[in-house]
Amino acid sequence: MYRYDEFDQAFVKERTAQFADQVRRRLSGELTEDEFKPLRLMNGLYLQLHAYMLRVAIPYGTLNSRQMRRLAHIARTYDKGYGHFTTRQNIQFNWPSLKDTPRILEELAEVEMHAIQTSGNCIRNVTADHFAGAAADEIADPRPYAEILRQWSSLHPEFSFLPRKFKVAITGAPHDRAAVQVHDIGLQLTRNDKGEIGFTVFVGGGLGRTPMIGRKVRDFLPEEDLLAYSEAILRVYNLYGRRDNKYKARIKILVHETGLEELKADIEAEFEKIRYGVLRLPDEEVRRIETYFAPPALEPRNAVSAKVEARVAGDTAFARFVAHNLNPHRVPGYTSITISMKPIGGIPGDATDAQMDVIANLAEAYAFDEIRISHEQNVILPHVALDDLPEIFDVLVKNGLAEGNAGLITDIIACPGMDYCALATARSIPVAQRISERFGAPERQSEIGELKIKISGCINACGHHHVGHIGILGLEKKGEEFYQITLGGSANESSSIGEIIGRGFSSDEVVDAIETLVDAYLGLRQSPQETFLQVYRRVGEDPFKEALYGSE
Repeated sequence: MYRYDEFDQAFVKERTAQFADQVRRRLSGELTEDEFKPLRLMNGLYLQLHAYMLRVAIPYGTLNSRQMRRLAHIARTYDKGYGHFTTRQNIQFNWPSLKDTPRILEELAEVEMHAIQTSGNCIRNVTADHFAGAAADEIADPRPYAEILRQWSSLHPEFSFLPRKFKVAITGAPHDRAAVQVHDIGLQLTRNDKGEIGFTVFVGGGLGRTPMIGRKVRDFLPEEDLLAYSEAILRVYNLYGRRDNKYKARIKILVHETGLEELKADIEAEFEKIRYGVLRLPDEEVRRIETYFAPPALEPRNAVSAKVEARVAGDTAFARFVAHNLNPHRVPGYTSITISMKPIGGIPGDATDAQMDVIANLAEAYAFDEIRISHEQNVILPHVALDDLPEIFDVLVKNGLAEGNAGLITDIIACPGMDYCALATARSIPVAQRISERFGAPERQSEIGELKIKISGCINACGHHHVGHIGILGLEKKGEEFYQITLGGSANESSSIGEIIGRGFSSDEVVDAIETLVDAYLGLRQSPQETFLQVYRRVGEDPFKEALYGSE
């Protein structure tokens, strides 16, 4: 993984010292909260309902055991003993005191971590496929390009005060696990007829108040043009993006209002001005960055592990874990493990300090010291020998981390909602917990199969409800919480925005409504292999509406 050079170290150290002085002035009263707000946001510090919240960047979701242990230490020392993994592959600490935040940032800097550009109207943390560098279907590892984008975008003088926040995602496989089509810029690695690496480029995706799927602006962008083309897109957005209305300030609105062809022409014109200048990526520089992400030297093993097969035969919990929480690895005899942060009845994405330490220990002992955070709020060990699975599973069981539910109905994405967030209009966490408990029986989860439920506590859609197979949006109505349901969303290579299917449901009704939808799906599917999304796309919304609302 990437290691800080002298510039990175000096850059983060200077920013940390600068923020420490800003905090000192706020605590002394020299700065008002209004004056302090833009300064703290530039350092990932939010003021939420009950306390400050610090959002720490995990660039492209990659970290090592030393960094995970430092996150555990921060949770234990400065918070309430836990952290929350987010849909941008970051981690949030919900209870730090303002006086402690400079020290937290200092301790993060000691392990090459920071909170820069995790908030504000800037280019946010670049996200990537959580199986990057390991997946069997991968064309190329997207993380070197994500790191190049991180270096280019960090405190970019032209893009530090954009019309609104700007999000970039990149995937290296045909099967999109990074949700690139619902980002401001989405990049999918591909090869042209000559076998050369490049990118399919999508622009103008996004969720929130006005959800949109990104529009393709380039079928093939050569590798060396990555920065120049990205800069051209940002320049056009910075010039023409609306600043009069924050709800219409995203690039997706610019695409919609300007029209795709006109916007493409503007981007291409800007690109032609700069493509042969300093932003052209030298091949030697790309190859240099790639060396930081060289995969571990894995010797191929037997594709089938006798140890795993024997344990599967006699342990149903282990069998479920193997069936659902493993991803095919590019090297025979290895796998990538999803450690579910979605225990039945638990809070999606939360990890205790002790669990973070356990994951760090496992990564060091069994996974070549690599850890990934997924945008689905889970933790990944990307390089694990199949023969080691039984031992790893036993450790996970002892620490409440062995839920075999990745991709199933209880693997719910949920934002913190009104339990923490000042913007939320309804609670997300209790709804997620109740759904998880309702469908927690392993046999029932297996019967239902792949089904992605995503929950947001407000229209900002931090829980990605628009692209859930079943999406749930919490809203306030006459002083009560109501939940609107969408169906048919997806965030992979066939992305779609879910359709609102009718009136909302009260907090007391919403879990029953989800069960009604699931039962309708089970009655409609043509085989156990047909997923909820496949059924919905085959039959449409009417049978589901009929099940929920009858003839009303």
